[in-house]
Amino acid sequence: MNTRKLLIAAMGLGVALGGVSAASAQTNWDNHHPRREQVNDRLAHQDARIHQERREGEINGRQAHRMHMADHRIRMSERRFARHHDGHISRAEQERLNHRENNVSHRIGR
Repeated sequence: MNTRKLLIAAMGLGVALGGVSAASAQTNWDNHHPRREQVNDRLAHQDARIHQERREGEINGRQAHRMHMADHRIRMSERRFARHHDGHISRAEQERLNHRENNVSHRIGR
């Protein structure tokens, strides 16, 4: 009787772990969805621009910090959108994120 319960528990654990590895494999692919890649590549480029402008003295530390925080909020929104759509973002969400990125971009190196 105890052996049967142990066998059933082990099988349940195996199924649960198999689901976790499949879910993590799906998540890795979804990070490379074209719309997400475009948004994240743009955020990375803006991050580099902020650092460059800070090094060149075009913006001060406080301005750089605010721009980095704005980009961080955009990235969190992108992740939240993707969580609700199985790792993808819609075209409307991409446009919304790009609009927010445009606002930050215009503040860099005025």
